[in-house]
Amino acid sequence: MTEKHIDEATGVATTGHEWDGIRELNNPLPRWWVWTFYATIVWALAYTVAYPAWPMLTSATTGLLGYSSRADVKAELAAAEAGKAQYVAAVSTKSVDEIIKDDALRQFAIAAGAAAFKVNCVQCHGSGAQGSVGYPNLNDDDWLWGGTADQIYQTVLHGVRFADDADTRVSEMPAFGEIIDATQVAQVSAYVATLSGAAAADPAMVEPGKTVFADNCAACHGDDGKGNRDLGAPNLTDAIWLRGEGEAAIAAQVKAPKHGVMPAWGGRLGDTNVKELAVYVHSLGGGE
Repeated sequence: MTEKHIDEATGVATTGHEWDGIRELNNPLPRWWVWTFYATIVWALAYTVAYPAWPMLTSATTGLLGYSSRADVKAELAAAEAGKAQYVAAVSTKSVDEIIKDDALRQFAIAAGAAAFKVNCVQCHGSGAQGSVGYPNLNDDDWLWGGTADQIYQTVLHGVRFADDADTRVSEMPAFGEIIDATQVAQVSAYVATLSGAAAADPAMVEPGKTVFADNCAACHGDDGKGNRDLGAPNLTDAIWLRGEGEAAIAAQVKAPKHGVMPAWGGRLGDTNVKELAVYVHSLGGGE
């Protein structure tokens, strides 16, 4: 019988294996650890028998307990739908103003509207409803068509310049590059820039620009430039610019205005979801 080799440094017997002069110490695992490991194997096998686990050609074993995570999720979703059914029914029968006056309904509508906004509106208005060039910021108090809950509802319901909806919001600014000359465009742009407190690049252009504005623009934007919500004409005095600020951006819009289009969400989402969206947008801080 070969005598066991004892490691001199540790006093532990080696396994008899040796690689390039290096010997392996015979340090077996603690018995409690080994038995715990065996227990986990038994537990794993029992689990796969009790619950769905083993894949087959077209399905999987169902398990002795018949558990299904999909069935659980389906039941939870059904319970959630049942729980909100009364609120959905109430929203469908009330006006947006009535919804806002009811604390429970308002909170429900804001939550539902926020979800609908993330799916349908963030592509244009941004995840925080902050907008971008050509897409309105819904957090401020600057509204082309009005910022009351009912006005927001009408805008969302029928859209803006949406050809398939007869009641859509419509406003068309003429291409003044075809009506007035380049000098007049520069003059009126200089004047409009000053309405919001900016300084004109050439102060001499402001006074003649005021005359051009009175002759061509005041009919929609008002003599004071504060706009007209019945026409969707923006307020030019508040330094909030949809298409960019500065005389160059103003001149570009005067010469060849860009007209955005917003879908009529009533046909796509239904009246109840539109009300929820309107309440949510109204709650962002800019609603009147």
